[in-house]
Amino acid sequence: MSFKTLIQDMRDEIGSFRLRSSRSLRASVVHEGPSPFGEFDALKQSCWANLPPELLRDVLVRIEESEATWPPRKDVAACAGVCRSWRDIMKELVKLPEISGKLTFPISLKQPGPREFPLQCFIKRNRNTHTYYLYLGLTQALTDDGKFLLAARKSRRPTCTDYLISLNKDDMSKGSYTYVGKLRSNFLGTKFTVYDAHPPYAGAVLSKSRSMRMVGSNQVAPRVPAGNYAVAHIAYELNVLGSRGPRRMQCVMDSIPSSSIEPGGIAPVQTDFPLSSLNIDSLHPLPFFRSKSARLDPSTSRTDHLTTQKDSKKLTLKNKSPRWHEQLQCWCLNFRGRVTVASVKNFQLVAAPEEGGTVNQEQDGKVILQFGKVGKDLFTMDYRYPISAFQAFAICLSSFDTKIACE
Repeated sequence: MSFKTLIQDMRDEIGSFRLRSSRSLRASVVHEGPSPFGEFDALKQSCWANLPPELLRDVLVRIEESEATWPPRKDVAACAGVCRSWRDIMKELVKLPEISGKLTFPISLKQPGPREFPLQCFIKRNRNTHTYYLYLGLTQALTDDGKFLLAARKSRRPTCTDYLISLNKDDMSKGSYTYVGKLRSNFLGTKFTVYDAHPPYAGAVLSKSRSMRMVGSNQVAPRVPAGNYAVAHIAYELNVLGSRGPRRMQCVMDSIPSSSIEPGGIAPVQTDFPLSSLNIDSLHPLPFFRSKSARLDPSTSRTDHLTTQKDSKKLTLKNKSPRWHEQLQCWCLNFRGRVTVASVKNFQLVAAPEEGGTVNQEQDGKVILQFGKVGKDLFTMDYRYPISAFQAFAICLSSFDTKIACE
């Protein structure tokens, strides 16, 4: 029996049980008969409930080990969606992205990327609707559909511009359960702030703003997890004289210490969406599976007090300065074949030196985030530890915004 057939049989059995249970409940209410709790005995005696935990765990371990990449890895997520016992086991087996290099559950988008290699993603832009979609590349070719990760919608305001980021490509409102954060710019488009809707680490300070008060009022559902936690600040250097040249940008990661890029350094890891007041199973079609691997794996344990110290220095990222190519008569960077179209939006971010100075131009392996154009509305985005997919996506969105004083 194939795995897909096994999953389908499981769902059919649960569906038929719910139908029988609901019919029995209605009959007991109308005829004032006995309580329908006897139906639960049938579920307890099913082959799925009586499956030995050791055997179930062995099956799920083999599925986790055999599926390394998407789309086959979708079966791992399907296992976590079968029932609570299956989900609890899968949450223990799935490792953090920085170790496994895999994005399995939605919470993985808030966790740092791999240490050894970058995750290759791409962004599709829709000019008509002012929306942007982030996908995980399944192959080396950019023609594949990819795995959808995040979506953002541009919203203009009189004094600023907001990019609302969501896990759902069809619902990007701040009142949605799938809202994960936003990017806000100033009037000139030279400074940006990345806000996380959930605490990025223990002891994170909630930023107060007008939008925060509106979301916390009765205008939306009171259970919506709305918040503004500043996790990064992005600044583009002014170009008031209009001299030609590439953009210069700097990113200060408020939630990541500078020691995270050192050998043995650690970055804060979110292990849960704070939705304890919600029914996790009712969030269809995108359940918020939560990973506990950071707590269960001693090798990946985190100490929150290291990331919440006020005196810890924040990680600063700066764009690598391109070189002027005399033959091509343009500024060039080594994107290793991931960028094919020249654009002012293209950039590579590396960790800034501790005491100032210039960045080593030959340290291509130290690039933490690179973004570049490959088509009219298609862009590549490659990121790695210590930033997450959400943070990388927000930084790339800042490059799309119009910059009055930088062009």
